[in-house]
Amino acid sequence: MGLFKRKDSKNSIQSDKDEQDSFATVNSARTSNASLRSPGYKGSGLPASIPELPISRPPDPALDPAAYLRSIHAVRERSRIIFDKAKKNKLNHFDVDMSKFKATASYIVSIIKRDYAPDYASIPPHGRWQHFDVGGRPRVNQLLQSWPSTIDAQERTRRLIDLFVISVLLDAGAGTKWSYKSKESGKIYSRSEGLAVATLEMFKSGLFSSDPTEPCQVDGAGLKKVTVEILARGMQHSEHNQLAGLEGRAGLLMRLSEALNNQEFFGVDARPGNMLDYLLSHPSTLASSVPIVPITTLWTVLMDGFASIWPPSRTQVDGVSIGDAWVCSTMPNSPPAQPWESIVPFHKLTQWLCYSIMLPMAKLMNIHIAGSDLLTGLPEYRNGGLLIDMGLLVLKDADLQRGIAAYKQNAQIKGQPNVEVVPLFSTDDDVVVEWRAATVGFLDDLLMEVNNQLGLRGEEQLTLAQMLEAGSWKGGREIAEVSRPNTKEPPIMIRSDGTVF
Repeated sequence: MGLFKRKDSKNSIQSDKDEQDSFATVNSARTSNASLRSPGYKGSGLPASIPELPISRPPDPALDPAAYLRSIHAVRERSRIIFDKAKKNKLNHFDVDMSKFKATASYIVSIIKRDYAPDYASIPPHGRWQHFDVGGRPRVNQLLQSWPSTIDAQERTRRLIDLFVISVLLDAGAGTKWSYKSKESGKIYSRSEGLAVATLEMFKSGLFSSDPTEPCQVDGAGLKKVTVEILARGMQHSEHNQLAGLEGRAGLLMRLSEALNNQEFFGVDARPGNMLDYLLSHPSTLASSVPIVPITTLWTVLMDGFASIWPPSRTQVDGVSIGDAWVCSTMPNSPPAQPWESIVPFHKLTQWLCYSIMLPMAKLMNIHIAGSDLLTGLPEYRNGGLLIDMGLLVLKDADLQRGIAAYKQNAQIKGQPNVEVVPLFSTDDDVVVEWRAATVGFLDDLLMEVNNQLGLRGEEQLTLAQMLEAGSWKGGREIAEVSRPNTKEPPIMIRSDGTVF
């Protein structure tokens, strides 16, 4: 298909499904060469099983290390090397107290039971959708209902992909002082939920669209008009309401406008949502009782299609930008190790995109993403902060003192945090890279322990995406609020440029 133009069908959309509907991921071992079978879409009423679909192996790192490091397979495989050292308490920057592992799982279980027991199947997968519904208002469903019935399911899905892509890319840490007052409800929201509501209201206003007759879309021409000043107004940024990394976010959108010129992925009208047409027409997509798209096909669209949006300072191998990947001293660094072997990839935003856009594709068009268990837990400060606040990871004293000194120096800058002192590091600091890699590994093992403590077996077991949503991410936020009530910040602060966290 390749060169296509979106065409609206006259068919009516199927009745809206409840926002708790969930796509299913695979609970089998997460191996990079597995042929993965799904137990079905939890709660969607679809067939109990779907055909097996082989998932392609990762590129050979000996032949093409850059391609390997950019693959989804590499995230878990590379992080596992550091996690194995963590379990032996051989990390460079953290002491690991494995006696706190079960207590950490128990804390996650307590939150899941509090909010969902006994109906664990109703837990939605982790994704941006839930952030839009902050305050109990189903904003995405309301958005869907506001569109004419002549807008078919495929175009509705394109529009939600447009919205979710732009929202995820703007979903870096907002900082402690920023909040957003909804123009629709007058209520005030902060952090990820505030960014979600702000993005949704900008989207509905047509800020990202070049077509005045269709405000609810994102396209390359529309993004070209979004300057730092326009984004600042949309986000209600001011001297007294500062959004961290504003320039980085605006730069990301400007580069996205250029990336959308890839007509193979994004069509002649340069919309993120047009990746739906590419995926459905791809040779790897299996036309079964439901459309089955391999996770590796979706991953290629996101990694290759958005490769140019990342700043040029990111890690490179053989002249190829790897994206969210960093050198870590904990990795093998002695002969005969190759230079690429010191790099740990995370691709957090790409994974956050995957988790987020899979849901509207599943809910509106019954699309199944095969092999989605290759996605990992997100290595960000809520999941990672939980491990530190529970005492499972303890920052070593030399790094603690270095981080505290950096915090105090940063606190001298106007508008920067200056209460509840915690260590501060930059994104590429070895401490942060090791922390993130250990987080990926611990989340995998915590999922097994959480299911064990909940007594869930077989197809009843929570998926990683469900545990992230109902337990670890939420738990990391809640324990931060208790541990540091004035700022609610994580136990380690990251000097963010607005493009990673």
